[in-house]
Amino acid sequence: MAGGHGADAAPGHLPVMYAQVLDALRVQGDGTYLDGTFGRGGHARGVLGQLGPGGRLLLMDKDPEAIAVAEREFAADPRVSIFRGSFAQLAHWDATQGGLDGVLLDLGVSSPQLDVAARGFSFGKDGPLDMRMDPDSGESAAQWLARADDREIADVLWRYGEERMSRKIARAIVARRDEQPLVRTAQLADLIASVMPRGKEKIHPATRSFQAIRIFINRELADLEAGLEAAYARLNAGGRLAVISFHSLEDRIVKQFFAQHSKAPPGDRRMPVEQSFTPTLRTLGGAEKADEAELAVNPRARSAVLRVAEKLPVQEAA
Repeated sequence: MAGGHGADAAPGHLPVMYAQVLDALRVQGDGTYLDGTFGRGGHARGVLGQLGPGGRLLLMDKDPEAIAVAEREFAADPRVSIFRGSFAQLAHWDATQGGLDGVLLDLGVSSPQLDVAARGFSFGKDGPLDMRMDPDSGESAAQWLARADDREIADVLWRYGEERMSRKIARAIVARRDEQPLVRTAQLADLIASVMPRGKEKIHPATRSFQAIRIFINRELADLEAGLEAAYARLNAGGRLAVISFHSLEDRIVKQFFAQHSKAPPGDRRMPVEQSFTPTLRTLGGAEKADEAELAVNPRARSAVLRVAEKLPVQEAA
């Protein structure tokens, strides 16, 4: 993934697909909305600006730096509640028990995470090889690469990065760590570049590998699956779920989840009785992309895809 979640595109710029997201959520003044990926609050500010005194905005992020920004800017507003944790846990947060009128999940790594070398996400900026969105939880990328065998590393690079040279890169990582520990992003990026032919591709040779390791370290796809289920469970009838993804692995999960709840499964001729199906979601449009005006000021939005669904009332679904 070349860019990250658009919690903020860049200083002075609106977050990724800002106007489309606010339109998709259809914010009601007295509604309750959850931003599961606060980042630096770009989308949250837009939602809060449309809420009346009776509305509520629930903010989540597992990055402590993002939560610090949320606390500093929003904690004094009685309409706002803040929770540090993955959106996969949203159904366990007491504040969501009363139901939600809208949920936003803006996936992937945020621009502040990418741009700060010390977070270890970027192959373009040398820093500690960490990659954890929550630096207080789980293994860092360096710790995992120090213990995983070449088969496990290759599997991660292929599964989450679709890296065709996964086995060759994995063998090189294991051979290099026997000589010296891999603890810096530049070390890993240079090592991958040394065994990867650049060819005609414009992207850096380490792009797919860094994406794959980051997704694995942060359990991003498992969290997405759990987060979609949790958001679905907490949405009120008529509530909207808006998800921005940045690569095909994420988008496929979102698309399949929406289809599972909105479309009858294909018929099975071996079944003597046709299975009944009651849709509980309605998809709103297809995959939306950022427009040219946004791309001109925020190139990281180029790979962004927005999908939106609305929860159907029970009587409408029957």
